[in-house]
Amino acid sequence: MSEDRSGQPRSWLGKLAQAFTDEPRTRDDLLSEIREAADENLLDNEALGIIEGAMLVSDKQVRDVMIPRSQMVVVEADLTPREFLPVIISSAHSRFPVIGETPDEVLGVLLAKDLLPLILEGNLENFDIRQCLRKPTVIPESKRLNVLLQEFRTNRNHMAIVVDEYGGVAGLITIEDVLEQIVGEIEDEHDIEEDDGNIKPFDDNSFIVKALTEIEDFNDFFDASFADDEFDTLGGIVTQKFGHLPQKDETVQIDSFTFKVLSADNRRIRLLQVTRKSN
Repeated sequence: MSEDRSGQPRSWLGKLAQAFTDEPRTRDDLLSEIREAADENLLDNEALGIIEGAMLVSDKQVRDVMIPRSQMVVVEADLTPREFLPVIISSAHSRFPVIGETPDEVLGVLLAKDLLPLILEGNLENFDIRQCLRKPTVIPESKRLNVLLQEFRTNRNHMAIVVDEYGGVAGLITIEDVLEQIVGEIEDEHDIEEDDGNIKPFDDNSFIVKALTEIEDFNDFFDASFADDEFDTLGGIVTQKFGHLPQKDETVQIDSFTFKVLSADNRRIRLLQVTRKSN
């Protein structure tokens, strides 16, 4: 244990106070002091995790946690309410990017609550979606999460469209996605720890695979030949095959593989059980 100037052992609270007065001090030093507090039962693990998440969130960029373009749930502006309402109901989102002729043409953001008058009045035929759109917030992939969180709070936005260096839509991110980096996610029994890799054997003929697995990595592992010209991740291909955002336990067949959804939320697939058909 470190000592103060009088040669007496210094308490943890004293050392933490000193962390804010001594110069220079690094963030790693401060984290070390906080973790020591947890070791001494001055902080519980949940509080420690939140503090660490809040301090480390500045190291992450939007591209690290955004929902990829392939897994975005969007509404096409040319669809009628009878065509797009099932998508809104099944996804249970509160906000939807509305696109024009291409996915890169984001016309605005539709709030589900703005559709309530439409449903209550039954005025489906005269509905013009363009009159209900909110101006989209557009941000680069490189924006720091701590900066984005502050902007969300200041501007009272809850969702932003993420663009790449060429101005194309790369994905979207919500305030919930950022907060999860601080407070953590609630995992179910099928979740794989990060250091376990993206593909894990399950039984003799099936595997547990993260939906964010790169298509190239999936092809290399399974000696498959899925195209990666339209989607980057396995989740993108599976979602396209379903034709909607699937729920837990839904299955789909692609080539010689059966994909079963093990974990999904109201924005994306998270985990899949992959079974290869025997020759």
